[in-house]
Amino acid sequence: MKDLMGHFDFYIGLGLALSSSLFIGGSFILKKKGLLSLSGRGSTRAGLGGHAYLKEWMWWAGLLSMGIGEAANFAAYAFAPATLVTPLGALSVLVSAVLASYFLNEQLNLHGKIGCILSILGSTVMVIHAPQEEEVSSVESMAEKLKDPGFIVFAVCMLASSVLLIFVAGPRYGHSNVLVYVLVCSAIGSLSVSCVKGLGIALKELFAGKPVWKEPLGWVLFICLVICISIQINYLNKALDIFNTSVVTPIYYVLFTTAVMTCSAILFKEWQHLVLMNIIGTISGFLTIVLGIFLLHAFRDVPFTADLLPLFLKDNGSKMEAAAWRTGGKHQSCLHQPLLDTQKDGTEKAEVQDGPSL
Repeated sequence: MKDLMGHFDFYIGLGLALSSSLFIGGSFILKKKGLLSLSGRGSTRAGLGGHAYLKEWMWWAGLLSMGIGEAANFAAYAFAPATLVTPLGALSVLVSAVLASYFLNEQLNLHGKIGCILSILGSTVMVIHAPQEEEVSSVESMAEKLKDPGFIVFAVCMLASSVLLIFVAGPRYGHSNVLVYVLVCSAIGSLSVSCVKGLGIALKELFAGKPVWKEPLGWVLFICLVICISIQINYLNKALDIFNTSVVTPIYYVLFTTAVMTCSAILFKEWQHLVLMNIIGTISGFLTIVLGIFLLHAFRDVPFTADLLPLFLKDNGSKMEAAAWRTGGKHQSCLHQPLLDTQKDGTEKAEVQDGPSL
């Protein structure tokens, strides 16, 4: 009976995590549609300090969708292991990219499509091999886990490294090295997920009729969560303000998910009962998702589609490259060279395509 309930909770958490990705991914599209609608009507854009979007119903629909997605993600931690819930957050990026290609006319290139497929495959592998038995089911057991020497050492290391990054490395290298602020977000983020996990369990017991609101641990976890999220938002915004989104997003996903999986392995012992095959499968699924997210972001501005693939397989590739440099557009970099179409009369015609932006 206990095993049956454990599997039932696992599938509830899985469903909440997947629905969270759908709502969060769709929220970006709704917000963007609302902002584009305002721009088309001549309203002052948000990037220029305008707040006309507060009167746009589609923007509010996007905000509501984001709130539902975050609530579902929060609830997922109460039912499923963090090792499963956190990596599945990458699917929101996939959902956003696919919906943008349909509703925002933002073309998804070949690299992006391959990245989407890899993300789906990696998520499937993780679901199959991830730990399904919940090690923490009550506030009392959560309190015992937090007293574990291994977690105390881990938490102290994360806090100490964050302090060094903020006050020592930040002023010197924060504006030149993307890892500084992203590492702060990842280290603090691993602790925030632990707080979310504890609060989720407390709320689960509260709805079951237990007076957990009298327990001081719940309030301590709530205060720690607010502090951790504030630090994360602050330094993630700094990283996004200094560096390109296509660089920050995949690096942050990899480091944050790795930190969370490490914290979960230490605090909740989620990997303790896994056989070697499932451990390898979980790591392989995670790395596959990482590769998919990398392809989706790193090459999103490269004008490369499946119907242009034969052009790159021709023997005269070197001549095409040389001609591309001669006939390239004024605003294109070496990563956006025009693709050449050889005509019947032997002359070369440059076809300039704008790279899609997701």
